[in-house]
Amino acid sequence: MQYSEDRLISLIDSVSGPDAAAERAAEELQSRLAKPPGSLGMLEELSVRLAGMTGRVKNEIRDRYLLVFCADNGVVRQGVASSPQSVTLAQTINLTKGKTGAAVLSEHFGVKIRVCDVGVNADIYDPDVIGKKIAYGTEDITQGPAMTREQAVRAILTGADLAAETADMGAQVIGVGEMGIGNTTTSSAVLSVLTGSPVRVITGRGAGLTDEAYEKKIKVIADAIALNDPDPGDTVDILAKVGGFDIAAMAGAFIGAASKRIPAVIDGFISVVAALCAYRLCPESVNYMVTSHSSYEVGYRTAVEALGLRPLFDLGMRLGEGSGCPIAMMILDAACAVINNMATFEEAEINDSYLDEIRGTDAFSVKGNDT
Repeated sequence: MQYSEDRLISLIDSVSGPDAAAERAAEELQSRLAKPPGSLGMLEELSVRLAGMTGRVKNEIRDRYLLVFCADNGVVRQGVASSPQSVTLAQTINLTKGKTGAAVLSEHFGVKIRVCDVGVNADIYDPDVIGKKIAYGTEDITQGPAMTREQAVRAILTGADLAAETADMGAQVIGVGEMGIGNTTTSSAVLSVLTGSPVRVITGRGAGLTDEAYEKKIKVIADAIALNDPDPGDTVDILAKVGGFDIAAMAGAFIGAASKRIPAVIDGFISVVAALCAYRLCPESVNYMVTSHSSYEVGYRTAVEALGLRPLFDLGMRLGEGSGCPIAMMILDAACAVINNMATFEEAEINDSYLDEIRGTDAFSVKGNDT
């Protein structure tokens, strides 16, 4: 398999924008469904966006997959994580056994999981783990770049290939998740460079840290950025210098899904940072992204706003792994059910002329009403 930068550029160039005609047809159908205009809110918006992705007004979200990219991060040697690095290996295997949070939710909602090792710091012999190891973890970003530029490109294309392969297997939607101790540190570093945000503003406590460890995490990230001096205008350079194999592969998965015109669901903080990387590399890819939950991590809002998206729900979640994706897929399914099966005014034998005065206006909001 070729992992050249030229191939990455060709992949990016192959991604086209949404089907405007299909979006207009979906909006027109939504306007004729027997309900007050816009009364189903984001479910209506999602059905229109899905039409733009697939080119079909009516869609189904039955074949669902969660892709989980697993990798270790050399920066954990600096004491920035509350969990030992060995947890990455354990949870990578547990994901395939249905024993983690994301795995349980996926099983409950009928989502198939594909677990991919792109950089776990151990040999994995489990046949259910897809072996695409680039290296045994990244380097410590406080001592130099996380990886070479060539490795970053390989990681991006590995994620893109897995997403495209999954689409060819029949996936109608993919979720993009991760497993890697220390990856909130690398994600915060990447996000800080991508957006120019101060490290302290977008750095959270991950899986939990004492005040002392949290202050150390902030310093580690700031020092790593200063040392490696990544180019804010070169996303590959940012990933190579302060990122992780998991983030890079996830970014590739978003681009790969877009190239196949299927929706890709963003999970939490690490996933949304990867999505932002994908967007900076391939601006059209954002048209195929669907959010899930509003992550508890403080940097999530910065990243999702930079994408111009908003989360579908807020459950105070901060697990990662892709745990928000199966829930979001059920919301996508609900959006499809509405546009596919709801009666139009004509079918319901209702004269909708009474709505003429309020169509095309905001006749529902009440100024000063914050509830």
